[in-house]
Amino acid sequence: MRYSWKVARISGIDIKIDSSWVVIFLLFTFSLSAYYFPQSFQASQRLHYWLLGIITSLLVFVSVLFHELAHSLMAIRQGEKVEDITLFILGGVARISDEPGTPQKEFVMALSGPVSSFFLAFIFIMISYLVAPFSKPFQVAAAYLGYINAILGGFNLLPGFPMDGGRVLRAIVWKATGDLKKATRAASMVGQGIAFFLIFAGVFQFFRGNLGGLWLALIGWFLHNASIQGYSQVLLKMSLQGLRASDLMSRNFQYVEADLPVESLVHDYVLRQRQRVFLVREGERLAGIVCLDDIKKYPRERWPELKVRDIMTPAEKLIYVTPYTSGDQVLERLATADVNQVPVIENGQVVGLICRNNLLQVMQLRAELGI
Repeated sequence: MRYSWKVARISGIDIKIDSSWVVIFLLFTFSLSAYYFPQSFQASQRLHYWLLGIITSLLVFVSVLFHELAHSLMAIRQGEKVEDITLFILGGVARISDEPGTPQKEFVMALSGPVSSFFLAFIFIMISYLVAPFSKPFQVAAAYLGYINAILGGFNLLPGFPMDGGRVLRAIVWKATGDLKKATRAASMVGQGIAFFLIFAGVFQFFRGNLGGLWLALIGWFLHNASIQGYSQVLLKMSLQGLRASDLMSRNFQYVEADLPVESLVHDYVLRQRQRVFLVREGERLAGIVCLDDIKKYPRERWPELKVRDIMTPAEKLIYVTPYTSGDQVLERLATADVNQVPVIENGQVVGLICRNNLLQVMQLRAELGI
């Protein structure tokens, strides 16, 4: 199971590290300390290679963070909301709450990342020249960081969605056609083409004895999935245009009491009524919400001793919407909070419940009717 940890907050943006980041950090450190630095200069002790390797690896990911911060700060400047930035095994990603409203915003936001990486590349290369007469180790590390940032900027400019170059391409097509859907599809197709090229090139290199080909194939596979998901997300949001939470919600929801044993919840409600989510009340007030995932967190032998209040998401932590919340905002709330359902509340009262299945059913019906 993957986890992420919040490590900092910059300009109101949470900085997180995904558990997969540890893997690539260790690989970078090992590669630099055991091979790259020993082949580049002589050190009196091998410990010096490892210390410099750790520092350089950290600076590599500071560079990735700088790249994502450039995107995020430009998005904020243009009125967008940035949820967080997460560093993971293949780099980093800034979670921006919504798509840019215009091609011009998309173009500027997309270019800000590569420009920041090229700026860092220039700075590190200049540092490598300045420290060369005084310290070979620092000169080699700075040159390496300059090279990495140049690669990062150049790779992200490949015209395949959802990379920065793909977003630039989408902005250009969007501006020319006025159709975001068509522009996203074009950029996504180019992205998938680049992904297949990287996969085949990586496999070819691997069978020629270059183990680095596996890494290239992995990047291609990631880009292929991201291209498809990026296009699907745009279609998803467009299919919900014109709808409000009141159009999507189900009024067929049920309350359970907070002091109900979990075993009774399973047998008398979940299995008998074939429902996966229930609102929880204490007296006349909403106490929280409980769903199948909450139950599955605990072993069956504990069900008799646990009460619903012990496993529910309490009301103060609930993500909710109003009947007038737009359909794409409902989707955004579900995705941002990584939950499967949100209650619809009006004047302090629950009037409906929206589950992911409700969205899928509405979209399927609209698609079948050609809406």
